[in-house]
Amino acid sequence: MESLKLTPRYKNFPHFRAYWEEGNGKDLIEWSGAEVSFKKFEEKTHLYHKVDVLGDEVVTDFYQGKTYREANQAIEQLIRYGVPKDAELPQSVKELFEFSERVPEWLDEDLLKSGAEACMKTGLDALLSLRDYSLMGGYDYAYLNKPLVFTGALKKGALKRLAETLEFWVNVTRHDAMQIHAKGYEFAIKTRLIHSYARLKLKEHYQDWDQQTMGEPINWWDMTATSNGFSLVLLHGLKKLGNSFTEEEELGMFHLWKYISYLLGVPEEYLPDNKKAAVEDFYLWTSIQPPADEDSVYLAQSLIQESLENPILRYNYQRKLLNYVHISGSKFLLDKEVFERLQLPEVWNAGLIPNTIKLGNTIAEKVLSRKQLIARGDKAQMNILNQYKAITNS
Repeated sequence: MESLKLTPRYKNFPHFRAYWEEGNGKDLIEWSGAEVSFKKFEEKTHLYHKVDVLGDEVVTDFYQGKTYREANQAIEQLIRYGVPKDAELPQSVKELFEFSERVPEWLDEDLLKSGAEACMKTGLDALLSLRDYSLMGGYDYAYLNKPLVFTGALKKGALKRLAETLEFWVNVTRHDAMQIHAKGYEFAIKTRLIHSYARLKLKEHYQDWDQQTMGEPINWWDMTATSNGFSLVLLHGLKKLGNSFTEEEELGMFHLWKYISYLLGVPEEYLPDNKKAAVEDFYLWTSIQPPADEDSVYLAQSLIQESLENPILRYNYQRKLLNYVHISGSKFLLDKEVFERLQLPEVWNAGLIPNTIKLGNTIAEKVLSRKQLIARGDKAQMNILNQYKAITNS
């Protein structure tokens, strides 16, 4: 439809040019060897209005007449144990599991393992980059966050959102996590249906959603950008913090998130295999995203405030130190303009923590084996996850 024709409308805006000509975007281009241009822009635009139709059909067919909890518990059983041959289920549900349980020919188990180990070996650095760079930086893209606003997810508070993101990320990045019926596989399928449920509720209750401007809620192009946040941006942040990766580990990270996103309902042909392809697609997607608005600032401020209110820590001085660490992380990892647009607070000697982390990584990679780094990092990440689960479950 002509009315839905999309153009790179922000390509000449200051926020876009600053990022790609002077900031982290420029660094991403140099690191990846990407060749950025708008030649392939029209090949991508249809993704802005494409969504996971099968996931929507499952929610429509299976969740009707049940409470959300009941439907989720039934779906969990199918994910964990498979679909019984004699089960009377909607056709959409059978198709979903036929798709999910069919291992694609392109899937490489060795790359999946390398990607998971790349995530684990970086320990707390991965959680820092995920929170203070990928998640915080993602708030700068105003349209990307609108489903959170429209569905009322903001009311959950940053602690709940952070715990859910952490639980998803940790569970999909362990050894063998993406095997059929395994924990990571389960999280991918459940998250796929959460997206569909949220999209259908949003379209049901909010008639003023601006599809032409913001695309379909949780559309495929936004999903590829989210995948880049968990792979490309996360990797870039980890490198800035002094972590090093082999070529196989980098490829493994993209392969892992390609498979996760595939299970989330995004066709594999739209998902990047490496950092070059990821940057080239990210460049096009950012050209349709306006900079941070008041909702972005609210999300960013909530994330900052979470560390000051974190019930995991007993004493106020501990919370203030954690707050200092995360603000320092964002200051170090984000572009200056993004940091200011999100109205993040300045702190004394913001480079102290990140540069100390860099030095620690230089030493650790010399004295510890890769196997030791993976074991240590896995333990640290699981420890943080268990602390968050204990608080949110209570």
